[in-house]
Amino acid sequence: MDVNYPIVGTVIAAAIMFLILLIRRNMKDEKTFEKDLNKLDKSPEKHDSGEASS
Repeated sequence: MDVNYPIVGTVIAAAIMFLILLIRRNMKDEKTFEKDLNKLDKSPEKHDSGEASS
């Protein structure tokens, strides 16, 4: 049984490109997620004026 090297090479190259795409997208999403969390941490809490303090 002969191995068709051009097809195997194409599939391997496509798989590597797909992995690189996923890694880059994950890094971008992680930065966005961290930015959103930091934005929430910086905003002050809002208190109800009618709430009794104890």
